[in-house]
Parts: sequence; C-alpha cells; structure tokens
Amino acid sequence: MKYGVGQPVPRSEDRRFLTGRGRYVDDLALPRMAHGVVLRSPYAHARIAGIDASVARAAPGALAVLTGEDYRADGLGSIPCLSIGDGTATGPAQLAPTPALALDAARHVGAPVAFVVGETRDRALDAAELVSVDYEELRAAVDAAKAAGSAAVWPESPDNRCFAVEMGDREAVEAAFAAAHRVARIALYNNRIAAVSMEPRGAVGEYDAADDRYRLHLSCQNPHRVRQLLAQGMFRIPESRLSVVARDVGGGFGMKGGVFPEDALVLWAARRLDRPVKWIAARSEGMASDTHARDQRATAEMALDGDGRILGLRVDADYNLGAHLAAGAGVSPVHSTTLYSGVYAIPAIHATTRAAYTNTAWTSPYRGAGRPEATYLLERLIEEAARETGIDATELRRRNLIAPGAMPYRTPLGLEYDTGEFEAVMDAALVLADWDGFAGRRAETEARGRLRGRGIACYLESAALSNERMEIRFDASGSVTVVAGTFSHGQGHETVYAQMVSDWLGVDFASVRLVQGNTDAVSIGRGTFGSRSMTVGGSALRIAADKVVERGREIAAYLLEAARDDIAFDAGAFAVAGTDRSVGIVDVAKAAYAPFGFPAELGLGLEGVGDYAAGRGNFPNGCQIAEVEVDPETGAVDLVRLSAVDDVGRALNPLLLDGQIHGGIAQGAGQALMEDVVYDRDTGQLLTGSLMDYAIPRADELPSFALAMHDVPTSTNPLGVKGAGESGTVGAAPAIVHAILDALSPFGATDIAIPATPERIWRAIRGLANA
Repeated sequence: MKYGVGQPVPRSEDRRFLTGRGRYVDDLALPRMAHGVVLRSPYAHARIAGIDASVARAAPGALAVLTGEDYRADGLGSIPCLSIGDGTATGPAQLAPTPALALDAARHVGAPVAFVVGETRDRALDAAELVSVDYEELRAAVDAAKAAGSAAVWPESPDNRCFAVEMGDREAVEAAFAAAHRVARIALYNNRIAAVSMEPRGAVGEYDAADDRYRLHLSCQNPHRVRQLLAQGMFRIPESRLSVVARDVGGGFGMKGGVFPEDALVLWAARRLDRPVKWIAARSEGMASDTHARDQRATAEMALDGDGRILGLRVDADYNLGAHLAAGAGVSPVHSTTLYSGVYAIPAIHATTRAAYTNTAWTSPYRGAGRPEATYLLERLIEEAARETGIDATELRRRNLIAPGAMPYRTPLGLEYDTGEFEAVMDAALVLADWDGFAGRRAETEARGRLRGRGIACYLESAALSNERMEIRFDASGSVTVVAGTFSHGQGHETVYAQMVSDWLGVDFASVRLVQGNTDAVSIGRGTFGSRSMTVGGSALRIAADKVVERGREIAAYLLEAARDDIAFDAGAFAVAGTDRSVGIVDVAKAAYAPFGFPAELGLGLEGVGDYAAGRGNFPNGCQIAEVEVDPETGAVDLVRLSAVDDVGRALNPLLLDGQIHGGIAQGAGQALMEDVVYDRDTGQLLTGSLMDYAIPRADELPSFALAMHDVPTSTNPLGVKGAGESGTVGAAPAIVHAILDALSPFGATDIAIPATPERIWRAIRGLANA
C-alpha cells in the first residue's frame, strides 16, 4: 500500500476502536475513585429559597453533597466566555456569570443545583433523591425573538439582550432596494438541535495534595482551552497547577469544545475528598445539559434587477444563547452574519444579528457553527427569488455566482475569498446527480403513487481559525513522534499526520506515533474545531518537517564530511551533491543521540517545531443535489439520492475526506428531516429529553452518497488545503428542503419548517396551517 500524501489510507486507529480497545473516560478506574451525580433543576426558572442536604449527607455510602453555599464559601469563580469580549459595534455586551452550580436561582431545566458524591454511582443517586430544594417558580423566557418582552433571565440583562452585531452598508442596501425590479422575502426558523455524540460527556477529577495540583481526565476537543478556562476563571490558579488529559473521544461536533460545570465539579470534589471523583452523563442528562445549537429566527429580503441579478440583501436575525454563556457563545451569531454573501456576487448587504438570553440550555458551536444558518437562509431566499422572478432556480444561481476572474473577491461583509470556481462546481454536481435524467425518475416514482422532488444548494463556509504549534521528534531508535496541538476526536489525525511525515521525511509510515490531548506533554495547542486541523495544524507540521530537514542537513554534513550547502535531501536520505555518498534520515537521527564523540555545537537529537497562523483562513465550497420521495397519504419522506461536489483544495487523504463529508451530510439531513430540540413555550420544560423524543438518522434512512471533488488549491497556506469537516452539514439541509418543496409543488407549497416531519408534510399537502 502507498502511504504518501494524497493516498486513501485507511485509519490506523480504527483497529483499536473496532476491537473494543478504545480508551474513553468511563474506562478509567482509579484507586479509591468516588462517583458523582448532579442534582438538576426541574424548573426552567426558579428562585432557590433553600437547600436541605442533611438527610442526604447521612445516607449510606454518601461522601459529600456540595451546594451553592459551599461554592461561595470556597470562593469558586465562573466559566469565562471567550468569544464575545467586552462589546460589539452596536454597544457593550451584557455578560452574565456562568457558575458551576446554581447559586440564587436555576435558569433552565437541567441546571446543576447540587453535586452529590458517593462510594458508587448508585449510592450517589440514592443520596441525591434525599436532597430537599425549596424552589419558587418564576416566569420563563423561551423565544429569543421575544426575549426583550419576557421575564429577565439575569439581573445583569433586564431586557435579556446579550449583544448585537451589525455589518454591511445600510445606505447602499436601501439604494439597491429602491432600484429593484423584484424583491423576494422570507422568514425562517433554523431550529434548535443537539449534538448527541456517541460518547456522552464525562470527567474524572484528581487532586494531589502533596503538589497542590489537579488533573482532569475529560472527553473534550480542546484540552488546553479547558485548562485555561478552569484555571483562570473557575479556580484562579496558575495553569501549571492543572493538567488536562483527553484520550479517545467518541464524537464532539463542537459541543465538547468548551468547559462544562461538571468539569469543575469533579475537581472541586476531588480536592475536598482527597480522592478521585468520576462523573458520566446519562443520555437524558446530556439532552438537558449539553450545549445545543442553531436556534436562529431570521427575516431576509433580496433585491433583484430585471435580469435576475441580485442588487442587495437585507437580513435581520435573533439568536438564542440559552440561560448561560458557553465559551464559544458568540461564534455562531458572528460567523453567520459574516457569511451572507455565500458564493454570490451581491453588491450591497446589511445584516443585523441580536443574541439573547432565555431559560433554555446554553448554545454553542455545532458542526458548521453559523455557516449552516447563513447558507440555509441564503439558499432558501434564492429559491424564493426564483419564484418571484419566474427564472429557473439553477439559472438564477448561475447568473449571480462569483466568477473565478473576480478572485480575490471581497464581500460587502469584509471577507476576502482567494479562490473559487463556483459555477464549475455546480456544473459538476448537475452531472454527478444526473440532473437531466430526473424526469424519468420522477415518472417512475409517480407510477408507484408517490411524489418525487429534487433540490439544489450551493454553499461556502469559512475555515481555519487561530494559530497552531506542532512538533516532530526523532528518538534514538529512529522512530518519530508527532506532538500535536490539534486534537483528533474522529477525524483520523493519527493516520493522516503519519502519511504527511512519512511522505515529507521518507520514514516508515508505521514508525510515526501521535501524542495529543495531554497538557503536560503538549506545550500548547488550540484543539480541533472550525475545520482547522489540516489547514493550520498541517501547515505547522510542514514547517516542523522543514526544520527537521534543515537540522538534518547540518548533521549529515558532519557525518559525510561535506559542506552543509552541498547536502541535498530527498526520499528520506541526505546526499552530497554530485556524488553517491548519502546517509538516511534515520541514521542521522541515531547519530544525533550519540552520548560521546558528537560535536557539541550540533546539539542533541533531531527534532523540529513549527507554528503557523491561519491569517484570513480559507473558504471551502460546494454544491449538493438531493432527491426525495414522499408518500402523499402519510407525509413520510425518503431521501433517495444525494450528490455532492466539494472544493476543499488539496485532498491529503481522499478516504478520510469522504468520511468527513459523509458524516456532515448525515447531520445536515438529520436537521432537515427529524432532529428538533423542543421546549414548552409557556413553562420552558424540555419536551425532547431522550432519544425516544429526539430523532437522529439511522443508516437505513440515508442513501449511498455520490461524492466528487473539484480541487482548487488555496494560496493562503503552504499545503493548499481548505477545511473539509463541516462542508457536508452546510449544504445538506437546504438541498433536502428544496427537494421536498419541489415534490410538494403540485399542491402549491412554497415553504415548510424544519425539520420537515411527516406531519408537516402531510399538512402542507392538504393546505393546512402550521406546515
């Protein structure tokens, strides 16, 4: 098998996963380990008048019952929010605290009120049932768009507003609408969804009294960020006194990118009890306490001239932040606002986004993080504009796509695209989907008494945030260790980093080992989110490899008794130019560790450290085409075909790339067809608290996807790669919804809420309200 860059190498890590040898938080069993459970609020909004834990503390096997009173007494802090800052262009942000336990009031169903620790989990559960909490129920705010007129969630924000973002040129947009031949309008709700990672959240806390030092074992995406937030915000200690260790992680999707109350609670309890404490979420517990996502209400208008070219776009949106600020609470509202131009040449845009507190679980980035919301709104509006103008929707897109010759293209919202062949991508998708053969497939479906529709969506997302550090270290045996600041939780870094190092340095693929997820072993890292690992981490790894080669040339020059400038490197060997004298990089590494006889001025060992900053990032893009069949009697819908063409720059491992696209499409399809977090609008009670109520797609509900790549390497990083982990999610929902509406077009349906459940489709067919 070939293992170089660009080869479809299967994941090395899959063997341990498929044979039950994965190492997850719940697999950890430490000596004297106790178990914690969280007592949670049954109310969406309630004042805590008092807590009586005396009976619980005396229960058999109970070790501790920690409440807000203990929290205050021990001087614990709050979880910081890093993504909002002190304010925005529209004024200062109203930031509310995020303590690990409710102090004076519970502000959403599932809010942590007490932490109960027992010798076993069952003992802790029994003790938790004996805690008596005196609640005074208050009115709840649930809808962000109506938050200003609802009861205040926090005294720090009487109108429930946290922040607002305004971008673009209002006057230019007003002029565009004044000159418009046609105006298309739409109002949408991008519904709230949950990550439902295969591995629930979990944490094990340790405290070493001798060193006055903490260790947290965690299922997360970004160990260094967790350390920073807990050390600085919660415990107010130097980061060197806290170690965070993440081993294998069974899915995160952005939800595990921040800090949760339980992360702090296990550490706090471990210090108080002087023994390790484990907490593992039950599935229903996670549904109420994990961060949710999306939950955006928006209205938009598009101005077009007589030829169907877009003149201007106006967007007004409200985001629901939930009751508390997650570390990444500001990411999705801001990202969505910047991306309303998509792949289209829109001369004037003005967008306003408000973010509000409500008495619901907190929200944070989830696969796509603002890009799906922006794309869904823009693509739905394009379809509405096609109806308004009478122009075919595909032709309307073609007239407005940004041309390759316009690159670099700066959008009215400040982003600069360096590359993109958007029309070529759409054309490739039309061919892949057999667009011209649809009429025959529709006729066959209708002959069976069903409806068939097709839908298209073009999309663009921004990728590659922040900076990153990567290390490559040879040991005395010639084996290689990659010390990664990124963090793989399903992406396959163990495989693709080994491919890259093997290709660049000419070492055996099997000799490359990955170290990640341990803040004591990895000096600094940003983790994995925002489709950044290959772009930012991979570029830093390339720089590290180049430094290894440069240092290797110095050592090889000594070993070969030649001048450094005469040494060339290729295919894992250093050679003296114009001769047959050479030495392999593994032998160079072994020589560099010689305890005697090695020149001191050459130093010790062979390694390289690379760091890379993303700059303006890159812009993956693509086009998806979906086909659905609908049962007109029941409203049941089957996704029968989905084709996607993506531009992710240079593909480093096509097999893993396809896996990322597959997973993203599945999650986008889930939101389009079935996933929906629902709260009672009056009481704030969570109505979808388990997988009995919250549906996620199964394998038999998805077709075999047809995928193709249209690679346009980016110039913004040394590898030419663009992000790939979120593209599938961004395009799937609008493509599927458009296919459903196409199937329902004989009944006059032009809009349907997501998820497009059988009931909603059934009602739309019959012209009933609330479709």
